[in-house]
Amino acid sequence: MKFTVKDILEMEVILALGCTEPVAIALGAAAAATLLPAKEFDAIEVWIDPNIYKNAMAVTIPGTGGMQGLDTAAALGAYGGNPGRGLEVLESLDATTIGKAQALLDENKVIVHLREEVGLYVRTKLTSGSNIAESLIIDLHNNIVSLKLNGKEITDSPLLAKSLEKGGKRTLAELESWLRELTLVDILELTAELDEDDLNFLEVGVNHNLALAEYGLKHGSGLGIGKAIDRLIKQKLMVNDMSTAARRLTSAAADARMGGANLPAMSSGGSGNHGLTAILPIWAMKDFIDHDRDTLLRAIGLSHIVTAYVKAHTGRLSAVCGCSVAAGAGATAGITYLVGGDVHHMEGAIKNILEDLAGVICDGAKAGCAIKLNTAAGAAVQAALFSLHGVNVKDTDGIIGNSTQKTIQNMGALSHDGMVQADKTILKIMLEKQLAKKKALLSSK
Repeated sequence: MKFTVKDILEMEVILALGCTEPVAIALGAAAAATLLPAKEFDAIEVWIDPNIYKNAMAVTIPGTGGMQGLDTAAALGAYGGNPGRGLEVLESLDATTIGKAQALLDENKVIVHLREEVGLYVRTKLTSGSNIAESLIIDLHNNIVSLKLNGKEITDSPLLAKSLEKGGKRTLAELESWLRELTLVDILELTAELDEDDLNFLEVGVNHNLALAEYGLKHGSGLGIGKAIDRLIKQKLMVNDMSTAARRLTSAAADARMGGANLPAMSSGGSGNHGLTAILPIWAMKDFIDHDRDTLLRAIGLSHIVTAYVKAHTGRLSAVCGCSVAAGAGATAGITYLVGGDVHHMEGAIKNILEDLAGVICDGAKAGCAIKLNTAAGAAVQAALFSLHGVNVKDTDGIIGNSTQKTIQNMGALSHDGMVQADKTILKIMLEKQLAKKKALLSSK
């Protein structure tokens, strides 16, 4: 089953307001709430997979004044979410709905269950009097595959996942299976298929992610890394070169997004932070090299495709930091393309960054992600420039293979097989911290 570049963009590049894991929880609750006659709930229960749990624990939810938590996301979605907006479900929050959500949370009526099975999964059950509404999201953060009211399947809701073509359902699994068979030459050919509508769509993504970067630079949100880089440049402690420009722009956007800025990000591969890394390091190059609009946007399109390609091997969510190995690979391919490198230079750049960042772990979404995006953005520039000058990791080194495809297959094996226990350990540490925090709060009362 062959896919097109438009299919990839439609499934992999989507606007998202807030971190996509709590947003998926909010979307599931909001979708279930549409089945009920009134938005009054006796209880909410949510069942989620370990990686959704990990990535939704500590990130600030936009538009809430700093609220965090998986139960919080469910309550906010149920009371104030607009599921018709997809991953921008929380755009409709207001003071009234936030207050109702907080009241339900204060009564301990929102329960979150952690499943043992891996794989993106969010099941939500809302109880309202004698009515029970349920939703199920799998595979993709916005992929609502089931809605039930009092045990009866609802089949006519516009919120249910739709196929990409008539005559057959195109699933993420099918897309990823197809992507895994591609070579880097095939991916470059896909980039050539981008038409003016696609380029305009890619430009919209640039503008959204730039807005986040500008917010972070102005307000010093989150950790304030982007703003700190500005100060360091003014103090002449850092030089404003290509690498620094990429770090500054990308980390500032992550500062804003992880700090709860009420602005959407254009995501890539199911993650807003992936989208920031896939787009902004390439955009930062425009002040250092000659370019035209179409070439710049095609480089960003290439970055999205490579990001999706790597994610097809490593999995949607894992113990490996996808911003580093997936979006970082996408960004370095795009930068290499932008500065005139050929397919061999791109292959070398991807190998360079994977050798550099393969060991970076994902320990959940939080303000500290901005440090990792800062590293990935700078490494993407470095890997591309090294490859252009013949500095390439050898095929005999570690997990590096004799082709881009084999290298990323090895990365996938590391992610799926080698890091399973690491993922469990990361989550165990995070849960222990959360439990200790709750105990401290109880003892202080």
